[in-house]
Amino acid sequence: MKITDNKFVAASYDLYVGGEDGQAPELMERATEKEPLTFIFGTGTMLESFESKLKNLQAGDSFDFVLPCDTAYGEYDEERVADLPKSIFEVDGKFDSENIAVDKIVPMMTTEGQRLDGIVLEITDEFVRMDFNHPLAGEDLHFVGKVLEVREATDEEMEQLMNSCAGCGHDCSEGQSSNGSCRGCGC
Repeated sequence: MKITDNKFVAASYDLYVGGEDGQAPELMERATEKEPLTFIFGTGTMLESFESKLKNLQAGDSFDFVLPCDTAYGEYDEERVADLPKSIFEVDGKFDSENIAVDKIVPMMTTEGQRLDGIVLEITDEFVRMDFNHPLAGEDLHFVGKVLEVREATDEEMEQLMNSCAGCGHDCSEGQSSNGSCRGCGC
């Protein structure tokens, strides 16, 4: 069976970044045969450029491709780094130092209700500097892997996909509220 829309796919891979200027590429992520990447093809949960490279492959096929940053997570954008007032991170009048610390990823919401993850870069007396670029922005992504399984997605898998919030990582079986947040977990 070939990878096409609405097929369940399991794949193992190594993801490398860097390797410019004679430097060795860095292994950023690994999905193993025991803990593979699993997704339903063509449902918008994966990068379109990633899916285009896997389309029509079958179980047992190997792959080795590079996604240039402009087709992955884009160029690094300095304008996506923001200094936010430290006061917005207060709980009961005290700064939330347990959840807001350098190098922590913090889920935030725009005024339009869009969820963004930001990494804390710096904390001063007055502000928290956060980077809202994707952690792999500006990087070409080199995937080397193997398709482990391709099959029809089950009704249960499709239902779970429809009831999950894009990107929150939870099974949000209660669906989304009108502002796009999870009814089940609030994210």
